[in-house]
Amino acid sequence: MNSPILRAALVLGLLSAIGPFAIDMYLPALPAIGLDLGADTAGVQASLMAFMAAIAVCQLFYGPISDMVGRKPPLYFGMALFTLGAIGSAMAPSIEWLVAARFVQGVGACAAMALPRAIVRDGYTGADAAQLQSLLMLVFSVSPILAPLGGSLIVQFGSWREIFWVIAGVGVLGALLVLFFLKETRPAEARLESSVGSALRGYGVLLRDRNFLGLSMIGAFGMSSFMAYLANSSFILIDHYGLNPTLYSVMFSINAVSFIGVSQLTGVLTRRFGLNVVVRTAVNGFIVTMLALLAVWMLGVDRLEVLAVLLFIGYGFLGLVIPTTAVLALEEHGQIAGTASALMGTLQLVTAAVVMGVVGSFFDGTAKPMVIGIAACAVIAFALTRLTIKPTVLAPAAAE
Repeated sequence: MNSPILRAALVLGLLSAIGPFAIDMYLPALPAIGLDLGADTAGVQASLMAFMAAIAVCQLFYGPISDMVGRKPPLYFGMALFTLGAIGSAMAPSIEWLVAARFVQGVGACAAMALPRAIVRDGYTGADAAQLQSLLMLVFSVSPILAPLGGSLIVQFGSWREIFWVIAGVGVLGALLVLFFLKETRPAEARLESSVGSALRGYGVLLRDRNFLGLSMIGAFGMSSFMAYLANSSFILIDHYGLNPTLYSVMFSINAVSFIGVSQLTGVLTRRFGLNVVVRTAVNGFIVTMLALLAVWMLGVDRLEVLAVLLFIGYGFLGLVIPTTAVLALEEHGQIAGTASALMGTLQLVTAAVVMGVVGSFFDGTAKPMVIGIAACAVIAFALTRLTIKPTVLAPAAAE
């Protein structure tokens, strides 16, 4: 494995982790936030939804702008806004204030989440891109593994507000990372043909590309299944199953370990079998596992260990789906990588926000609505895979 790929994975992985870190670290504090600010479950979840909505919408602007001015200037702006939003969240006197501050923070976090995919496409394609994406996810795993644990420790020994002061510090570190360790991958000559008009034309091309849309939506419903778990897990595991915040963090991290660990096989598998084969096989495993989970729950088996084991297996398969579909979707759109990455991210996060909202509206204090939502996402991802990826067609990576 060459050192440029490792360096790129480290820098881009840390940047990509900043937004999720701002989510994962405060998940153990959601019940405490509700008590302190006098908000119900829906109100507290709105702070998460606002963050996600900002990321979803603003990608549409960051992508084309990065095609026009380069990748680094939007990242500086995003990190500054992210830090301000974190400070506002730490000082929130009401749930309405917190929701607004989290929206601002999401606008900033969006840059660090949307642009690394474009930076990967600037320099890599095929199996190399898939390997870099999987390594990026390995670095990215610092967030779902360590952030909830850190948040739970802060809640136990301090206030939930201190979590956001820590997150503000992470925003400052992100800006320093861009300044000292990230090279500009969008050279001036590549920006000459990029404009508002070209961005609009690019979006038109992408919206007419059934392959791009299909691959993006496979990833969207895969991601949505994890986001449904993310939004409901603290209430289910802490309130329903009686775990304390620290044990909750451990349970949450276990699924992240499965997702990230299996994703590290992406490079090896895509070089041997091709991207398309890997996607189809992984989606098959994902749907079988999640339908098994649904069947168990419909039979009335409400047990934490069953939920934990089947989610661990299912999210392992998902770890192969997310990076490979992203690489395939961007493969033919290198000239507008920022715009394509932005549209893919927006489609995926809007879908996730809708799924989270629907599942949340049926929340009854048990895991059943969440399990049904996760299984539905798996079924849709499976159907889209059958429509988008033909079993006899190998991805370019297979021949590399």
